[in-house]
Amino acid sequence: MAGNSIGEIFKVTTFGESHGLAVGAVIDGCPAGLEIDESFIQHQLDRRKPGQSVITTQRNESDTIHILSGVFEGKTLGTPICLLINNTDAKPQEYEAMKNIFRPSHADYTYETKYGIRDYRGGGRSSARVTAASVAAGAIAQLLLKQTGMHITAYVQQVGKIKLNKKYSEIDLNSVDSTLVRCPDEIVAQQMQEEILKTKAEGDSLGGIIHCVIKNVPVGLGEPVFDKLQADLAKAIFSINAVHGFEYGSGFAGSAMKGSEHNDAFEMKLGIPYTKSNFSGGIQGGISNGMDIYFSAAFKPTATISKEQSTINSEGEEVLLEAKGRHDPCVLPRAVPIVEAMTALVLADFYLRNKSSKT
Repeated sequence: MAGNSIGEIFKVTTFGESHGLAVGAVIDGCPAGLEIDESFIQHQLDRRKPGQSVITTQRNESDTIHILSGVFEGKTLGTPICLLINNTDAKPQEYEAMKNIFRPSHADYTYETKYGIRDYRGGGRSSARVTAASVAAGAIAQLLLKQTGMHITAYVQQVGKIKLNKKYSEIDLNSVDSTLVRCPDEIVAQQMQEEILKTKAEGDSLGGIIHCVIKNVPVGLGEPVFDKLQADLAKAIFSINAVHGFEYGSGFAGSAMKGSEHNDAFEMKLGIPYTKSNFSGGIQGGISNGMDIYFSAAFKPTATISKEQSTINSEGEEVLLEAKGRHDPCVLPRAVPIVEAMTALVLADFYLRNKSSKT
């Protein structure tokens, strides 16, 4: 199976299945001498792990990080870094009754048709469980970016039809984790939480939108023509399970504006070029321009629900499915650190590519 790696210089390959022995990642190209704060990596994994609240799946995984190679006396060696996260609460028997059934909106049919075999235990490689490896690798990328001053913050902007109607500049980005749903507005977050619990009781699920902001981005990240910064960000975010949409800067709304309204005029501040507006979302010509980069990722409703659904099995027979197992009624709260991690992987790679392109 191809397609398990991301990055050119800061290259990450993830491995593992939902109910296998473990999931993990190998990072190649991380510079030597980077101080590794293992507690930070664990903190990011704790933000993503299952069973952390009443609005998430009750699978009970500690997601303890094990660094098998590439780090010595707390610093990277410049050699491949292998990260391992054991699956300690796998319950493959819960999927035995569904092993020949194609679950609606899952990868069951496509995987089996493409490869002739699939791991039916919770979706195997197509499960969101494997994003734990991405978060661990992304945490190391974030430690690298921290040295440059770049900072990434994602938060839940919308759950179902409940939306936080504020710009990121109008909210406290340091308060994202102050609510269970990871929306930095207590009133809206409470409404979201109630809606998630209500939908969970109905055996159904919800989608929503995560907004992400990257501050202190240097000018020059991005490699036109086919490796534009926004293109690689979009690819990374679309690799996350359940993501169905991506827009940066003014996004689709910018299509309704006139050029005179949308153009970001330049001005000088303390001898540095700035733009008076930022409809470009910090990226022009596929290259970062030094302004904040911001984008939104749309997530579909969780595909696994408890309600009875009609589908077919591998023999082409129509069957009724009432899904078993543990699942999130809404993936958004746990997806926040995943969005941050995938963003960090792209930025770390472009940062190193930008350094290598200069004499």
